[in-house]
Amino acid sequence: QAQLVESGGGSVQVGGSLRLSCRASGLTFGSFRLGWYRQSPGKSREMVAQTYAGRYIEYADSVKGRFTLSKDDAQTAIYLEMHSLKPEDTAVYFCTIAGYWGQGTQVTVSS
Repeated sequence: QAQLVESGGGSVQVGGSLRLSCRASGLTFGSFRLGWYRQSPGKSREMVAQTYAGRYIEYADSVKGRFTLSKDDAQTAIYLEMHSLKPEDTAVYFCTIAGYWGQGTQVTVSS
């Protein structure tokens, strides 16, 4: 059974940075879709960044130029570097790999 464990969330001020990590066990990346989604209260879950086997990385327009998705095949981990954070980035962030989902990590950006 695959398991994804996220870490790195927290509270920061506007303009700050965070790095989210997601470590997978029980699977290898292969050519699976992997990425990060987020969900704010009262809103549906939205794609933040995703890639298929690292060939092309798709970013939501709202995070382009500020967020960077990366992966480490050897560690079966993916990361989300977030810079210039805004209050509207506040959400629970979920990693997903091959259809599996992590439990989510809270990111709060305050002004």
